[in-house]
Amino acid sequence: MATLVPLDAIATASLREHVHRALRQAILSGQYAPGTRLNERSLAQQLGVSTTPVKEALRQLEADGLVLTKPRSGVIVRFDYAWAEEMILARAAIESTIARLAAQRITDADIPALQQVLDEMRRATADGGVEDLIRLNEVFHDLIRSVARANYLRVLNDRQDVYDSGARRVIHMDPRERQQAFDEHSAVGAAVIARDPAGAEAAMKAHVLRAGESFLTLVFSKEKD
Repeated sequence: MATLVPLDAIATASLREHVHRALRQAILSGQYAPGTRLNERSLAQQLGVSTTPVKEALRQLEADGLVLTKPRSGVIVRFDYAWAEEMILARAAIESTIARLAAQRITDADIPALQQVLDEMRRATADGGVEDLIRLNEVFHDLIRSVARANYLRVLNDRQDVYDSGARRVIHMDPRERQQAFDEHSAVGAAVIARDPAGAEAAMKAHVLRAGESFLTLVFSKEKD
């Protein structure tokens, strides 16, 4: 049975947001198998909160498409291999479009920050710094989105993010994965800096799809039907 870590109520985000994030990561990391019934009272006890933010978070998770409320059954985990695969395909489409826009919209003032994060990723890859790579991976993708100045696509992309820090950590324990991920990020960054929209789009799509396959293998033990 999955267990959840109690939440610190003193935080900048609302309690509902923290509960939503905790439950979302638990579902996406495979702690709750597809079809698992989620009990509000049990979840609230594990997280150390009342049932109110849990109810609100479950409603948001249903809007995210990760759970489903069934009559006489309650809230059921909907997230499975097929659902995760669709989310990855959607993320690949959105992120690659963002990369295309970044290559079109990048300014000279944007370039140093992008080059800096790539340099830091290169060092972390060589050093095997898994925690640094997890952080820098998020910084890199956030920077591409900022350079693209595509706020609408960014909102859409946030809903397709199937990765959590735990999944990234396990994936990046493999030295080959770390190097491949860096090579892919470098290709994206180089294309964006070169103002090559087609190249940036293709490189980002290839990266997201390849990383997505690693995620699916990690989280789901069974093969796709």
